[in-house]
Amino acid sequence: MTAIVRLDGLVKRYDRTLAIAGLDLEIEEGEIFGLVGPNGAGKTTTLRILATLLEPTAGEAEIAGWSVTRNPNDVRRVLGFMPDVFGVYDDMRVWEYLDFFGRCYGLSAPARKRIIGDLLELVDLADKRNTYVQGLSRGMQQRLCLAHALVHDPKVLLLDEPASGLDPRARVELRELLRELRALGKTILISSHILPELEELCTSVAIFHHGRVLSSGRIADIEQRLRVGAVLRARVLATGEGLEAARLWFAGQPDVASSAILPDGTIELGFRGDEAGTAALLRAAVSAEIAVASFSRAASDLEELFLQVTGTSDGAVAAGEAVPA
Repeated sequence: MTAIVRLDGLVKRYDRTLAIAGLDLEIEEGEIFGLVGPNGAGKTTTLRILATLLEPTAGEAEIAGWSVTRNPNDVRRVLGFMPDVFGVYDDMRVWEYLDFFGRCYGLSAPARKRIIGDLLELVDLADKRNTYVQGLSRGMQQRLCLAHALVHDPKVLLLDEPASGLDPRARVELRELLRELRALGKTILISSHILPELEELCTSVAIFHHGRVLSSGRIADIEQRLRVGAVLRARVLATGEGLEAARLWFAGQPDVASSAILPDGTIELGFRGDEAGTAALLRAAVSAEIAVASFSRAASDLEELFLQVTGTSDGAVAAGEAVPA
């Protein structure tokens, strides 16, 4: 894998306000990479620097080998940017909107016709081709703006809070569309404070807080670094006294710190061991003739990981350094 986006010591300061405090980050080609953090964490500022809309105070950022400060025009050829507040021209039809931006990129008339047709199919707006933009729902306008970002077939997409304001169905449609774009070879950098959305979608994440990246990598790797032990869930073929007997057996095993029966009858275990210890516990349960129907490690919630990271890092943030929204 090759890093297609690199940030090296990136800093952005507005007068005495530090928005980005020395970011180092690499994003591999073909990833859907999430910037996770609350409003004001520095995510939008980072994306705007990558989109060549802001100059960094210090440090360097590159996309596909091009510097965002020294080679902005080269960056724009390989980059598609969808801001958190998107602008659409209400007096244009859908195809005219895309045709306008195709002209801005210097595409020929035959190329524009083909690309517009392909993009409208991709974002499921082919039947809205002749509809005026103001007649589209918010979710449809969101998909149209994504099509606009794809007109010149960029390698990298920067999406700032793309699911903001969408209803649940539109969010599902957006997730499926982004997965399809990844399958087409796009690298996608997406920011959001809606953590469940990123957890379901992203291959890797970076947790932002006060203009810093506190932890980055695949969600499972971040979890492994943070957790001491794990939460295990065992479903056994027993009820009543038999279920309680199974819980007591688990409670008596080495490295089991806690045990409880959940409302659905699953036994939840606080476990201090590693993966080898997890396998040994399951073998011991089977040997003890406990009818284990399923046995698994509970997946970490991205929101929980975010709270763990930010909860232990506030002291490392310099006092008085406010971050703009």
